[in-house]
Amino acid sequence: MVFSSSFFLFVFLPITLLISRILPGRFRNSALLFMSLLFYSWGEPTYVLVMLISISINYLIGHKIIGEHGPLFLALGVSANIGCIAYFKYSTFILQSAHEALGIPFIEIGNIHLPIGISFFTFQAISYLVDVYRKETAPQENIVHLALYISLFPQLVAGPIVRYKDINDQLKQRSMTIDSFAYGIERFLIGLIKKVLIANNLAVLSDTIFDESTIDTPLAWLGILAYSFQIYFDFSGYSDMAIGLGRMFGFTFLENFNYPYISKSIKEFWRRWHISLSSWFRDYLYIPLGGNRHGKFRTYFNLIVVFFLTGLWHGASWNFVLWGLFHGFFLILERFLSKKTKIRIPHSILHFYTLLVVAVGWVFFRSENIASAFHYLEIMFAFQIEESFPNNILYLINKEVMWVFVLALIFCIPTKKYLFSFIESLNNSRIKLLGLSLFRLLLIVLGIISLSYIAADTYNPFIYFRF
Repeated sequence: MVFSSSFFLFVFLPITLLISRILPGRFRNSALLFMSLLFYSWGEPTYVLVMLISISINYLIGHKIIGEHGPLFLALGVSANIGCIAYFKYSTFILQSAHEALGIPFIEIGNIHLPIGISFFTFQAISYLVDVYRKETAPQENIVHLALYISLFPQLVAGPIVRYKDINDQLKQRSMTIDSFAYGIERFLIGLIKKVLIANNLAVLSDTIFDESTIDTPLAWLGILAYSFQIYFDFSGYSDMAIGLGRMFGFTFLENFNYPYISKSIKEFWRRWHISLSSWFRDYLYIPLGGNRHGKFRTYFNLIVVFFLTGLWHGASWNFVLWGLFHGFFLILERFLSKKTKIRIPHSILHFYTLLVVAVGWVFFRSENIASAFHYLEIMFAFQIEESFPNNILYLINKEVMWVFVLALIFCIPTKKYLFSFIESLNNSRIKLLGLSLFRLLLIVLGIISLSYIAADTYNPFIYFRF
């Protein structure tokens, strides 16, 4: 079940909201847990058992960690969670890589289905165990509360990765005010527009170009531009919807994206892109490895480890690993150059450099394998221009797609922030009210158009579901 589906919008969500409103407070968590498990089992009827086993193991180990054998149980709990990901997500990849690199006989283990969202809910479970071990939070006594934290449906299948200590108090008691609910609807609507109007439309164009065997340099750049917008609005749109849904049910989730395409360095990009994942790796891997406290070469090594695993987290394929190492290389390069030179580089050049690196990186992320990625890059920089476009691509490049690109440009910069700051500076209450009314009217109009796309059952993939 996806948020941008008719069944979720018109059946599941209204029923869940109604239940949460009419039930007494002491029953809300149990009811929301039931609906979250139902949400997950809708697409994963068998693998909901994996989640239930994960909840039980982490609940038991969480209480053992605070004892005298805490380090042993922490290692056991982290190993159990990582082992779960390793089996379902990486076992075939590991065996195949060992066969190709070392000549070890390949063991056929059958087609292992990847449970949706396993990378997200296992990382949340690990953060819970580590935070309990560090005494940053107490172990959860109520298994329903812990189960709800791990399985809460708004952020269950594609994040953001929520820290237990951030919502521990909200699990016990939370307020569901009208203002919070209204903000939740607005934020959900923004995410729905990003997903349906921008990401889905650009997905058709980028998929067609990447699947086309004969393209030239301009089409290759158009394809990666479309994909760059697609992946951002796909994932940030989902995060917006998750944050909005959380507010509707009284939860406040931290932001997961902060306009990453306005960054002027790769370091800044990772402070703005998938914030919950990058901060997770910082707090639970980079800093425990030593961070930048043991000299530059140890720092470089730590960054390589982190971005190797960041790439691997996204998928069991060497092109994801290469994508992660590619970003890690430029982070190290920026750190190295910042120590060596004091030359002030214009922001426009830094911005262009960052977007170029990110776009080239997305080629590795989008391609099926490393060979096809380098082939696509070769076309991008070969400056080949064909006399005509393939007919199927020519059909897609129309006025509607051009308007989608315009909408993407508007939404990928803090347009709302700039506009409302300008309105505030006018210090006129009528203009403020008019500006807010026009903004909400625009959201309603775009929301209705989004619903019409959903009703028409248009192309509706979610990139991050496979993670």
